[in-house]
Amino acid sequence: MARVCVFDVNETLLDLGALDPQFERVFGDASTRQAWFGQFLTSWLTAMVTGVYQEFGTIGGTALEMIAERQGVNLSDEDKQQILSGMQELPPHPEVEENLGRLRDAGIRLAALTNSTQQVADAQIDNSGLREYFDQVLSADAVKRLKPAPEPYRMAAESLGVEIGQVRLVAAHAWDVAGALQAGCAAAFVARPGMVLNPLFERPDVVGSDLREVADGIIEAEAGS
Repeated sequence: MARVCVFDVNETLLDLGALDPQFERVFGDASTRQAWFGQFLTSWLTAMVTGVYQEFGTIGGTALEMIAERQGVNLSDEDKQQILSGMQELPPHPEVEENLGRLRDAGIRLAALTNSTQQVADAQIDNSGLREYFDQVLSADAVKRLKPAPEPYRMAAESLGVEIGQVRLVAAHAWDVAGALQAGCAAAFVARPGMVLNPLFERPDVVGSDLREVADGIIEAEAGS
């Protein structure tokens, strides 16, 4: 029985598309945001595997520099800071608040777990208006290992006072779902546009196109457990 749902933040709850105007302004193409996040992911996975820990925001900044160099764009410090600071003011996806409320009303404890530092995580959750739904807002920075390494999921279980098997990670990223399942959590996948599961890894028991469908699946799974 997984009676605690732990949510990834970026893209799962909050809409990174709000950064598109900044990428359009700086790079001339809003789709550069996806290229940036792909480089961001490659960079933090490389840092983890090689044992070189850096804060999430630092990695995001260097990923921007790499994309700018690749595209021949002169990226000013001001432009870089505006994009990164915009991460703290992302709006929630339209269906998020209602369905966090549904899960909470169903008796499921909710928490957030992000690779961002605690300061950024708190700012994101506060600015998005979602703070009231979460028992805790947790940062992987506390254990100096980023998801999908097992340590952040284990830390979340410990912080919430439950066994790892009582945690369900909810995420829009295949790598996050895979990491949670490997760590011993249950998981739910939010298949936001362009997001697909990785067939190399176990498939979670709950999959939906948005948080409404995922909440339906979680409530049904909890009722039957």
